[in-house]
Order: sequence, then C-alpha cells, then structure tokens
Amino acid sequence: MMEWVQSLPLVPAIAFLYLVVLFRAGGTYALGRGARAAVDRGRVASWLASPRVERATRIVNRWGAPVVAFSFLTIGFQTACNAAAGLTGMPLKRYLPALAIGGFFWAVIYATVGLAAIMLWVELFLRSPWAAVAALAIVVVLVVFLVNTRRRHGSLAPTGTGEIEDADAETDVGTADR
Repeated sequence: MMEWVQSLPLVPAIAFLYLVVLFRAGGTYALGRGARAAVDRGRVASWLASPRVERATRIVNRWGAPVVAFSFLTIGFQTACNAAAGLTGMPLKRYLPALAIGGFFWAVIYATVGLAAIMLWVELFLRSPWAAVAALAIVVVLVVFLVNTRRRHGSLAPTGTGEIEDADAETDVGTADR
C-alpha cells in the first residue's frame, strides 16, 4: 500500500484534494445558507448556537471573505467558518474566490506535508505499533496543552458561561461583508 501512496504524482494528488475541499467546504456553505430558513428547528438550531459557530459568525461578519480563505490554514475552525459564511448570507461573488484560494492552499499543504506525515506515521506503525501509538499520544497531549495555553493567555478568553470568545472581536455583528 505504501508504494501506491508514494508513487502518487503530486499534481493529481493536489487536484483530488482540491476537489474534495471544494465539495466539502462548498457543501458546508450551502448547508449554512439552507439552515438560515430552519434556524429554529432541532439539531440544526443547537449546532448553529454552538460556541464555535457563533464565534466563527462574529469573525466572518467582522473580516469577511479573507477570513474564509485563511480558515483553510486552520484546524477545527474551517468548517465553522464556511457554515458561518452561509449563515450570514455572504454573497457567492465573495465566497467563491475565497473558497478557491483557501481551498487551493489547503490542497497543497495536505498533498505535501499532510500526506507525508500520515505516511511516516503508518510506516512507524508497521515497524512498531507501540511507538506509533506513543507518538500519536504525544501529539494529542501537545495539542491539548497548546489549546489550553492559548485559552488562558492568548486571544481566546472564557466568557464565564463555558463558551470561548474572541477577545479582539467586536460585539457588533451587523457589519457583515455583503
């Protein structure tokens, strides 16, 4: 299996991942647009009211299309940001260029660094499953530590209600990039 992955040409890998991100992120945007009509119903309402989506909506309203493009360089914020763009009604003429640019950078990063990291971990797992699990555990602990440190000292501040809020964000969300 590793030989097949290693022999995958870079350009087709980028093209495949680009299509994946266009459909996934574009679909998330479309779901956000569709959810605007169904905001008061069931699971959709609870997801739209989640702290992550509310934070993404505030940031998208403040900064507009560049946030969508840059969200592809993050982990965990990307989906919420695309949903927020749909929820706030960001016009397609602004959303599609942001999706195209951000999605391209995402595809390049994942086709190079991301797939290489996955291949290295699989190779380590095939040689020593315990070492691979230990390496994964170290990465998880490091990520949890960094997230907690950022919450305490960075731009994310607790609101007292268990939610996380961007300390730099404006409270006025009526200034959407439309």
